[in-house]
Amino acid sequence: MVDFQIVVIGAGAAGLVAAARAAQAGRRVLLLEKNRKTGAKILMSGGTRCNLTHDCGSEAIIEAFGKPGRFLRQALRELSPQDTVSMFNGLGVATKVEDTGKVFPRNDRAVEVRDALLQDAIRHGVQIQTAAPVVAIERAATHFEVVTGQDRLPGGRNRLTAERVIVTSGGRSWPGCGTTGDGYRWLQELGHTIEPTRPALVPLTGGATWSQQLSGLTLPSVSLSVWNNPEVGQAGKKQKPLVTRSGGFLFTHQGFSGPAVMDVSRQLTIPQGCQLRRLQADFLPDMSVPELESWLAQQRQHSGGQNAATVISRLVPKRLATALVALAAESETVAATPLAELRRGVMQRLVTVSKTVDLTVRGSRGFEKAEVTAGGVRLKEVDPRTMESRLVPGLHIAGEVLDLDGWIGGYNFQSAFSTGHVAGQAAAALVEG
Repeated sequence: MVDFQIVVIGAGAAGLVAAARAAQAGRRVLLLEKNRKTGAKILMSGGTRCNLTHDCGSEAIIEAFGKPGRFLRQALRELSPQDTVSMFNGLGVATKVEDTGKVFPRNDRAVEVRDALLQDAIRHGVQIQTAAPVVAIERAATHFEVVTGQDRLPGGRNRLTAERVIVTSGGRSWPGCGTTGDGYRWLQELGHTIEPTRPALVPLTGGATWSQQLSGLTLPSVSLSVWNNPEVGQAGKKQKPLVTRSGGFLFTHQGFSGPAVMDVSRQLTIPQGCQLRRLQADFLPDMSVPELESWLAQQRQHSGGQNAATVISRLVPKRLATALVALAAESETVAATPLAELRRGVMQRLVTVSKTVDLTVRGSRGFEKAEVTAGGVRLKEVDPRTMESRLVPGLHIAGEVLDLDGWIGGYNFQSAFSTGHVAGQAAAALVEG
């Protein structure tokens, strides 16, 4: 007889839900966590507020993950964003929807989210063991053997048996929370393919002198696009951006941050991404090029005596207005020049730098500052209806360890909750006897 019918490895968002659903079905469940506390990333997320999902339909969640998002369709049928809100409400967590569509606990306390999931697991009989880092998963003829690095398992052992295992060990983002990519090695040893991992939802490093001088400036809405460099695209073929996202933007002393930057970052953290691709900013996304040209012509006629930066500051903050005029004129002194005295070429370049300026990107802040991990277990090797491995019967995989990463705004938590929910229910249903 095995020690446990189901062992869940990793007590984060996916693992806590998976364990609770499996135990709710009457199975003997052990939840292992390497840290001394559960849900470390939940506690840190959203500035300790925990953006637990997004106020949208399931199709919008799928869209946030790009083409890989189709893998989530079945899981979202089982646990949609609305179901997630209902789940937390039922666990005593009141929620609110902010203007951006992000869903938070009403009291803005991430600990309430973590505690609700933890108590739900305990209430259903999950046995939880913290400070028990797993070092290996071994497949035997009729069961799995889970090995930990310390004698922290029931009975003072470092090895136990399980009929089924659910891996929810997370990715490599925020390694300070304990998510250091441990699960990739176990799963690779069991035969799974691990798509190369890289930071996603991460601040970018770089910038030029003009942008570095704007450090600390926040803009409420900027449209960012990532393009292949001309030599990468097909000659003679009109290029389209690889991705375009709008949202808040922050100039930092190291480069760029904010929701819009985080959303497009995964396109630039590919190997040699900074050489292969370029980042372009539109600082006036609500105004078309013809509208901006017309507006400038009117301002030139009616306010031509005012210096150029003062006029442009009616559209953007003064610091950015001064920088844009200096970029257009290729001179820092021109910002004080009356608008009417700007040469025609400078006026044309002013439109260009306001709508399509390239931002120099040299890299990212790495996994230490990344909110999620791009890459992970190849999706084709996992059954989306059960989260069971197609290669190793009895092994289920859920959460960030999968090759899934979506936009900022609660989408990644929704993926973790939905895939964990399906894995827990399916593992319980497939337990023999």
